[in-house]
Amino acid sequence: MLFPKITLNCKGQLVSLEKPIVMGILNVTPDSFYDGGQYTANSSILQQAEKMLTAGAKIIDIGGMSSRPGAEIIDTAEELKRVIPPIEAIISAFPDTIISIDTIRSKVAKEAVNTGASIINDISAGKLDEGFYQTVADLEVPYILMHMLGKPKNMQEKPIYTDIALTVLDFFIKEVGKLRELGVKDIILDPGFGFGKTIDHNYQLLNKLHTFQILDLPILAGISRKSMIHKLLGITPQTALNGTTALNMVALQQGAKILRVHDVQEAVETVNLYLQLEKNK
Repeated sequence: MLFPKITLNCKGQLVSLEKPIVMGILNVTPDSFYDGGQYTANSSILQQAEKMLTAGAKIIDIGGMSSRPGAEIIDTAEELKRVIPPIEAIISAFPDTIISIDTIRSKVAKEAVNTGASIINDISAGKLDEGFYQTVADLEVPYILMHMLGKPKNMQEKPIYTDIALTVLDFFIKEVGKLRELGVKDIILDPGFGFGKTIDHNYQLLNKLHTFQILDLPILAGISRKSMIHKLLGITPQTALNGTTALNMVALQQGAKILRVHDVQEAVETVNLYLQLEKNK
């Protein structure tokens, strides 16, 4: 066995992290930085969901509000209108799908889980909704805890750290403690690449990703097509797949268990190549 056995209990379905897995991004927003507006009709949503599942995605992450730098926070009713019908449609068409709801609101998280989602992905670490952590505990589903400096609207306004890896580690220790006190069992750590970090900060964090293994919790890497790639290379998000693949391999070598990506097939191939490398050490 290559890795210690780790599982996530997703409303009774066990997801193994013995080997790294891929989470496919499905943004049902008009304004996301890469694929905004592509998946707003149920037909296109189902088509993309099927494509990702067929390519090997173990989780589909549905988000109804853009978190790109400078993004505005939409109202709760609009977010619910965007995310609930796609969750219903995907669960109806593909009943065994593990869906993650990407939201900063406890109300949206609760309704999404009641509709069929079984993981909560929160970029705000409960900071924008006082009751979020308690809701996660009550729902008894895995929780993705992410580090972000500030809010999407202002997070890229001159972020400063003395030691970014140590800052993020301290943040994780503190927040995991709060979640454990409430009884949250399955916690996934996301260092938040691009969320209140300069390009250099992101690469420092990627080089130190293994540091977070000290907490004995699975690590998620969300690097896909981000500005740490396309701005550095002077290209666009649309042409940043090659850079994404390169950095996803580094993330795996640094201990990431989940790759959150727009391009599932390429990420699954990267995982398989990584596993072959590990097998032949």
